[in-house]
Amino acid sequence: MLKRLVLALCTLFAATSVSAQFTESSFWKAEVDAGNLPPVGQRLPRVPLTVDLEAKGRQIGKQGGTLRTLVTRTKDVRQMVVYGYTRLVGYNADYVIEPDLLQALDVEENRRFILRLRPGHRWSDGHPFTSEDFRYWWEDVANNTDLSPSGPLEFLRVEGELPTVTFPDETTVIYEWSKPNPQFVQELAEARPPFIYRPAHFLKRFHATYADEDSLRATLREKRVRSWAALHNKSDNMYKFDNAELPTLQPWMLATKDAKSRYLFVRNPYFHRVDTEGTQLPYIDIVEMNVVSSGLVAAKANAGEVDLQARGLDFKDIAVLKRGEKEGNYHTNLWSNGTASQIAIYLNLNYNDDGWRALMRDVRFRRALSLAIDRKIINKALYFGLAAEGNMTMLPESPFYKEENLQKWASFDPEQANVLLDEIGLTERDRDGHRLLPDGRPLWLVVETAGERQEVENALQIIVDNWRDIGVKLIMRPLERDILRNRVYSGQTQAAVWFGWDNGLAQPFTRPSYAIPHHQEFFAWPKWGQHYQTHGDAGEAPDMPEAIRLMDLGDMWMRSVSKEERMGIWQEIVDIHADQVFAIGILAGARQPVVVRNDLINVPEKGIWAWSPGAHFGIHRPDEFWFDR
Repeated sequence: MLKRLVLALCTLFAATSVSAQFTESSFWKAEVDAGNLPPVGQRLPRVPLTVDLEAKGRQIGKQGGTLRTLVTRTKDVRQMVVYGYTRLVGYNADYVIEPDLLQALDVEENRRFILRLRPGHRWSDGHPFTSEDFRYWWEDVANNTDLSPSGPLEFLRVEGELPTVTFPDETTVIYEWSKPNPQFVQELAEARPPFIYRPAHFLKRFHATYADEDSLRATLREKRVRSWAALHNKSDNMYKFDNAELPTLQPWMLATKDAKSRYLFVRNPYFHRVDTEGTQLPYIDIVEMNVVSSGLVAAKANAGEVDLQARGLDFKDIAVLKRGEKEGNYHTNLWSNGTASQIAIYLNLNYNDDGWRALMRDVRFRRALSLAIDRKIINKALYFGLAAEGNMTMLPESPFYKEENLQKWASFDPEQANVLLDEIGLTERDRDGHRLLPDGRPLWLVVETAGERQEVENALQIIVDNWRDIGVKLIMRPLERDILRNRVYSGQTQAAVWFGWDNGLAQPFTRPSYAIPHHQEFFAWPKWGQHYQTHGDAGEAPDMPEAIRLMDLGDMWMRSVSKEERMGIWQEIVDIHADQVFAIGILAGARQPVVVRNDLINVPEKGIWAWSPGAHFGIHRPDEFWFDR
């Protein structure tokens, strides 16, 4: 029997009516008057996405103003794609997926997906956004070996099968598989979207199939790039968002070139959303993003130099932020955190040392290290005792949360930890009391960090003392973030500290790839993840029974046809992690400070600061924020 799920715009805004007259923004009025830009009514799609703010409990706003925010690295201008959260489909504040760029999405048996575009929708440069942009990406980018050596993105493979993709007309795109692809819709709504479309009219000039050969050769010389593929890939940076020439569909577009520390993003004149009074979103004209050192974010927020800030702020900053509210003309909201663990220690099961690797793969060693951590002391020192002490697992908002998993191997019990280490055979010690490996080396564990969060260093200082009592020496080594990742991925790092799962809010429809050996980004098994991501061309195949079981569960989830099946699969995955301690979680549930200027309207007082699902501010639609001045 055909099961059809229709996500259609009309079901979302059935009671909404839009004014036939659209309000022209003062920001673009001069360009319209000069004839350089069409009036707003001609810039919008024929069926714009109409947002009923009052139905959402928000206030209808007015256009204008500049919003100031901070990042700590130049590459973090990509946060504008995250915060802007313009997707084919996206989560609303209730974590329900709705059409956004799409006018409607028809889903048949979870294997045939009909994407229906908005007629008259345009890129930020005014060029039509049509099925040709999807065709170009699929045929000329994803399936071009010069541009995509590994082929199309992994979420488009179902047991190795790629979809049949067709383009019946300029507003219709169809993806179809012979078997269900339960991850397709959810992937389109991610914080880092797959971008299964490209501005074809812009990128064709860099593509060997379409570009004039002489012109392309001249451009290569001008850009000092050796090949057309390198030039294309350099220009095709929709997520990096650092190319002011690349057209976008986001609420704001980059307006500064070759910037180093100050970036300006101006309103997209062709953005597809409007409010019920016919005012085109975003309300805010300009976003000013300044790059500062990580240690200055809280100080600048305290001084009132930002209008909206959460990134770069930690729980420890709450006290100083609260003190500066009156003079800084802001208030500090305390959001929940969607990360499974604020601090997690990952032993690298793919470490390039046979002796150490064998020890770290012994679950008794991982359990012993976890049992030897005094989480209560860390909680009091870092979070005033307000965080949840325990190992890494799902958060209470997820249906897969179990109190027993939070507490498993997480009670402070150095006596049991010593028993486990003795059972392994680590009974010999040096004159300083450090246990010795079977080959005589001292049990010194180097734990590397990104050096960005003081709370990590503070926690590790406490754990240094905890582990000393069981004969393990912890050596902390701060590194730059990218260096840390590269060392982990290449097997040079013994252990590393990072957050727990980005998504501690998993639901039955959430793809479990981040909890199984599918990604090198999970620091416990980088080479297993590489093996999966490269289809066996790099890395190592999982060879631990528990890891193999996780891989099997991932395959079962992909083949599942019911919510009940996915529930059972997810629960087993979470239970395995709790028992095997693949990541030694310390604390969860610490509050995220969110600094909001007092006259910035529609920013939620309560929310969940989460990368996935949520895209940090994105799920709350910053294009709906406005200044009441």
